[in-house]
Amino acid sequence: MAATPQNPAASAPRRKVSRHRGEGQWAAGHFTPLNGNEQFKKDDDGLNVRTRIETIYSKRGFDSIDPNDLRGRMRWWGLYTQRRPGIDGGKTAILEPEELDDSYFMLRVRIDGGRLTTRQLKVIGEISQEFARGTADITDRQNIQYHWIRIEDVPEIWNRLEAVGLSTTEACGDTPRVILGSPVAGIAEDEIIDGTPAIEEIHRRIIGNKDFSNLPRKFKTAVSGSPLLDVAHEINDVAFVGVVHPEHGPGFDLWVGGGLSTNPKIGQRLGAWVPLDEVPDVHEGVLSVFRDYGYRRLRTRARLKFLVADWGVEKFRQVLEDEYLKRKLTDGPAPAQPVERWRDHVGVHRQRDGRFYVGFAPRVGRVDGATLAKIADLAEAHGSGRVRTTAEQKMIVLDVAEEQVDSLVEGLESLDLTAHPSPFRRGTMACTGIEYCKLAIVETKVRGAALIEELERRLPDFDEPLTINVNGCPNACARIQVADIGLKGQLVLDGAGNQVEGFQVHLGGALGLEAGFGRKVRGLKVTSEELPAYVERVLRRFLAEREDGERFAAWTARAGEEALS
Repeated sequence: MAATPQNPAASAPRRKVSRHRGEGQWAAGHFTPLNGNEQFKKDDDGLNVRTRIETIYSKRGFDSIDPNDLRGRMRWWGLYTQRRPGIDGGKTAILEPEELDDSYFMLRVRIDGGRLTTRQLKVIGEISQEFARGTADITDRQNIQYHWIRIEDVPEIWNRLEAVGLSTTEACGDTPRVILGSPVAGIAEDEIIDGTPAIEEIHRRIIGNKDFSNLPRKFKTAVSGSPLLDVAHEINDVAFVGVVHPEHGPGFDLWVGGGLSTNPKIGQRLGAWVPLDEVPDVHEGVLSVFRDYGYRRLRTRARLKFLVADWGVEKFRQVLEDEYLKRKLTDGPAPAQPVERWRDHVGVHRQRDGRFYVGFAPRVGRVDGATLAKIADLAEAHGSGRVRTTAEQKMIVLDVAEEQVDSLVEGLESLDLTAHPSPFRRGTMACTGIEYCKLAIVETKVRGAALIEELERRLPDFDEPLTINVNGCPNACARIQVADIGLKGQLVLDGAGNQVEGFQVHLGGALGLEAGFGRKVRGLKVTSEELPAYVERVLRRFLAEREDGERFAAWTARAGEEALS
């Protein structure tokens, strides 16, 4: 049939009509398992693997572990296999999982709100020394991570942790992860509202509850009433940020849909004010929306940020209110911009009760079990029974009398834990890296610590707040996109054409003041060996060219590529 004005499609090629498979949303009726992860979760809830660990695997050893438990369900109890030693970064994406697996585990201890007693810290340190070859890294989600854990030792480790009120329950996996909280909740003089009761109730309701143990992927929560915005709320799936409503008083501003990795998104305000006693209900509602409407077909889209981006905040709020809360939320104000640029609580600060808290900085979150035990002893010797971890890989000792502060600071210095760090030590974070992580391409912890030392030597008078985040792969566990200087590990060519460890550079990212992602300078990749010289060069240009009061991120936004190369 010839094409005519009345029949323009007659000559058009016939398009194949394919059936839309949906996104794997339960609420849309898509229950059929759509990938391997969804299948093993359907076959058996991840929480059930604990019984097999205790009764079978810990007695028969590593080789007895079912593959779906080993690389799947065991995450529900904080266990990941670690990287086999000696495998270089060029093989990370080539080898099969069983080729990358070592017969040892990383074990993550969840520390909700970063809250620890000195007794709990001592037990963490003792476990580290007895079962983990001394390892005990502080993460940027307030957890502690062990390495070199044998499956035979896991039940005993659980017994010791649980005896002091700690656990590894849902520290990993497609679950509600650790709840970030202000490390100075309930004690800071400038606090808007104490979110501790909400964190405790969320934990009681959600963690270990099989209604929420099969999510599309991980779900990250943050609750803080600090005006410093100290829990990176912008990059969590759901966050409750302290604000003062002009009519109702202190409460929380509700944010959803933040997250980084290879497709980063800043969380969005729903424009809703939530009183303290309603936070657990609203949290459960947001979590339920994710469980029921989250995308399960493709793992790469199985985070809440993709649903929020597709729906928009208006639809998300409407579904939350109409289908889950069964009521309208109260409109409310946005949080104020923080007056300080550091959000880590490092240094000596007065508490509302007249005592002091002292925040200090390990190097890139790397400590060890013996040091943790000494920190606990030091805190107790200075009248404290409470310590905290922060979302910036730092630690805090609470409740120190004024006359004890100087002695405590000196004691921390003797452990190489300074309360008065340089901007480089204070602002540098690093992920686990190739030392233990199966996804990593380059080394990070040692590299980050060496970078701090070299920059302190090269730029001893630099005194600007600056964040340098070092990541071993594109997954952004160390928040590379929102750092002043974000370093994404990859293999690069050196001057002789050899393939070596190096980094793609992101410049000018930020959280808090003006949240946004750093820019990538076209073609800019730096070898690990060149890194200190590169950072020094860029910082000297910043110091020479900045305007009065201009932040590094603002300078990078206007600087030419030559200045950033």
